[in-house]
Amino acid sequence: MLKAYFLIAISGLSVLPVALSAEEQTATWVNTYGVSGGLIDMPTAEVGPDGRLITTISHFGGTTKTNLSFQLTPRISGVFRYSGIKGLTAPGSGLSTYFDRSFDVHYQIFDEKTYRPALAVGLRDFLGTGLYTGEYVVGTKSVGPKLRLTGGLGWGRLGSHGSFAVMGSRPTQTLGSGGIPNYDRWFRGPVAGFAGINYNHNDRLGFSVEYSSDAYVREDRRIFDVKSPFNFGAKYKFNDTVQLSASYMYGSEFGLNISISIDPKSSPVIGGNDTAPQPVAVRASQSAQNLGWTNEAERQDQIKAALATALAREGIALEGTRIEGRSAELLIRNERFDIESQAVGRAMRIMTRVLPDSVETLKVTYSNQGIPAGSVTISRSDIEALEHAPATDILNRARFSADSSALSFDSLEGTYPRLTWGLGPIAKFSVFDPDSPVRADLLAQIEGQYHIAPGWVASGSFNYKLGGNLDGLSPNRGGFVAINPPHAVRSDARLYAVGRGPKIEHLTIAKYGRLGENLYGRMTFGYLEQMYAGVSGEVLWKPVSSRLALAAELNYVVQRDFDQRFGLQDYNIATGHLSAYYDLGKGFHTQVDVGRYLAGDYGATVAVDREFGNGWRVGAYVTKTNLSSERFGEGSFDKGIKITLPMSWALGNSTQKSTETVIQSLTRDGGARVNVNGRLYNTVRETHRAEMAKTWGRFWR
Repeated sequence: MLKAYFLIAISGLSVLPVALSAEEQTATWVNTYGVSGGLIDMPTAEVGPDGRLITTISHFGGTTKTNLSFQLTPRISGVFRYSGIKGLTAPGSGLSTYFDRSFDVHYQIFDEKTYRPALAVGLRDFLGTGLYTGEYVVGTKSVGPKLRLTGGLGWGRLGSHGSFAVMGSRPTQTLGSGGIPNYDRWFRGPVAGFAGINYNHNDRLGFSVEYSSDAYVREDRRIFDVKSPFNFGAKYKFNDTVQLSASYMYGSEFGLNISISIDPKSSPVIGGNDTAPQPVAVRASQSAQNLGWTNEAERQDQIKAALATALAREGIALEGTRIEGRSAELLIRNERFDIESQAVGRAMRIMTRVLPDSVETLKVTYSNQGIPAGSVTISRSDIEALEHAPATDILNRARFSADSSALSFDSLEGTYPRLTWGLGPIAKFSVFDPDSPVRADLLAQIEGQYHIAPGWVASGSFNYKLGGNLDGLSPNRGGFVAINPPHAVRSDARLYAVGRGPKIEHLTIAKYGRLGENLYGRMTFGYLEQMYAGVSGEVLWKPVSSRLALAAELNYVVQRDFDQRFGLQDYNIATGHLSAYYDLGKGFHTQVDVGRYLAGDYGATVAVDREFGNGWRVGAYVTKTNLSSERFGEGSFDKGIKITLPMSWALGNSTQKSTETVIQSLTRDGGARVNVNGRLYNTVRETHRAEMAKTWGRFWR
């Protein structure tokens, strides 16, 4: 009787249009499923701050969940989950712990107003094996600044306790291979109610009580005893980053939950640690009429030397110049700044300080891999007048182009040939596999690039394994075996981790060039990556002011020997793709690739990224080919998450270094592409208008 009264009271208060306080429904806490906004085990209708990335580890009742959630838009969030359930086993796996991967999506239909609650709908485990599959509709209402009431309806797991209605039939078995949307289950079967209260004592401390509609059918009596549907929790925020929760769950278990929250929009280093730029030098009145310097060859040499020296102090290399009476163009190579607009701003400040007063038109052209990739032209008078104005004012005066006039420049001494190299430790990871949460190798690596001439680059990377366990990966992980699988184009990755080395990661010669207006080309020969050698060719069409780019790539590759020396195996294949890239605006970017993959399968890859102005990128991709789910094996098709963290965000200093993490549901052979360094789109896009405009606020920094 008590639980019935609790459920009715809380659900009614949370969904009835009564005139209670309307507070901003930004999530305060994170629940055991890693959702921004939640009670303890149940969801709420809240959402997290836009762009927030949260990692959560929760444990109770023999189950450990590692969740990665991302607030994709102000209303939509997604969660990737890796769970380990001790005592629950998959047939044929031979493991005492069952490891499961799942994906969730949460959508807030509308936010809270004075006379209505916030309302949200969600899908749990809609792409996994179905172990945690469930759907919900939930409302949340604030009562004053400290109290929030939640009530909702659940299906699947969330409809397994105290159901009061049935909406059609619902399959109950788990999906052995997983990876396929289980839409035949959504909002079907028994329906049950859940409810709860969140009370915030202050900004750091909060308490929760909930009535759960999850009966934990598979876990009950096997993993832990479910004695009560009520859960009680206390939560504490140490700061905006770290939260710790403790709870008493289902009348029999204690649980712990720790979450780490990152805001990609805000650097932990306030203001940054970069040195201040040179101030703009304002010309004296009438001084711009003096052109006498143009007849002095020695003066021009002095100007070039002064430009090169001043730019070098900023981490910018001067590759070529053209200086005339009224205009000047610099061909630069940015070696320091991860934001190209900041490098342009620093270069143009220096031009105002070094160039003769008669030079009015300033042009900066980027050199990337030895080719002119994009140019920015601004009048000197505008720079002088707008130094302290908003950055948008100077953006409106800037002209962007991608002409190839800089190809005719004579290279400055020391530009070619040149060698860059580095030596240090690196780590390779395999995470969230069906039989192990984390595997890793630690290696010592030396890598370098030798720029022979404009557009010609020889590069290599060699490593030696210091230790690790990547060679212990099972080819048939989790007990699921593909039926008539294709050639092992990626699933043999563990064999490339056997032995210490030395090993050749890659060893190539590449030629980059301009093929015409808006056209770029690349040819790469050699040992392209850890597993394949061969030749790769690419053509890119990318107008400087267009959000759209198109590319075509052809590859002929041979599989390398497992020892990663110079030997090759018998497997060879031609692959190729047509690619379309499009900037959707508001920080979203999409890429579509259609073609032939390494296993000889044909299909398409769709990727969507959320990109931030400071270099952060969070995205997901899906590849579907004509390879059947049975032949692909567990996971059914290739999919994953990519996260790029710029080191400048973490350190506060400008640097082009970043770290990229790829989380795949599984590494299988279907939908696999050859990895080639220096693909054209990312080589040129950062210097074109669409990308520069996003970060133009850094022009004056």
